[in-house]
Amino acid sequence: MARPPKTAPSEVPAFPRGLPDGSRSSLAGWAIFLDIDGTLLDIAETPEAVRIPEGLIPDLVRLSRKLDGALALVTGRSIAFVDEIFRGARFPVAGLHGAERRDAMGRISHVELTPDFLRAKDELKERALVWPDILVEDKHAAIAVHYRQAPQHERAMQELMREIAAIAGPQWTLQQGKMVTELRPAAHDKGYALAAFMADPPFSARRPLAFGDDVTDEAMFRAANAADGLSVRIGGPSDGTSAAGLFMESPAILRSWLSEIAQ
Repeated sequence: MARPPKTAPSEVPAFPRGLPDGSRSSLAGWAIFLDIDGTLLDIAETPEAVRIPEGLIPDLVRLSRKLDGALALVTGRSIAFVDEIFRGARFPVAGLHGAERRDAMGRISHVELTPDFLRAKDELKERALVWPDILVEDKHAAIAVHYRQAPQHERAMQELMREIAAIAGPQWTLQQGKMVTELRPAAHDKGYALAAFMADPPFSARRPLAFGDDVTDEAMFRAANAADGLSVRIGGPSDGTSAAGLFMESPAILRSWLSEIAQ
């Protein structure tokens, strides 16, 4: 019996219908918002282990120019971390799920830390020491526990974070993600960040096109939909509960699409 032919590695992946192509007429009127981990970049075992694929930064720079600067990164990472890994480029960024933001003019805004939140962070770092496989990531205005390397501790970590959130007070809230639980400012999420960008040039008077992969991106999806935009979930409709209207299978396919429309 003959074997079925293999898919040629050079074949262009099928992109969802409805996305703009690389022509200026098609891109005109769009603003693009990109989550990082699990969306632009493949998920890594630890937050520090992420890698930038070759060619991605030049593609994003070219695409930003075609959009007259209307391209922003919207992430749970800090702005400082984004600038470190996207070295040589300086995009508008919403960091810590919108708790800090650098607009297109380079102006940075951020939330003020409270004494109760600082005490909660210290408590978490001390108590998490009994789990050597648990990673505590201090993001300044947010703090997270990662249990990707110890999934058996998921329930214990969620209970611990509920106790830490009680110490921090009502100005901070818990955010669940893929093998991570995070304490972040309650008044800010990625939907808030997208709306803040859309209020100012060069994003204003455009339609938002938002890409994300996790529950932390659902607020951004809803905000994009409400603004007559499009939302794209990376990884597919796993449980049918996402607010995203379109789907891509993987970060690699998104990077391929970004490269194609940037050229």
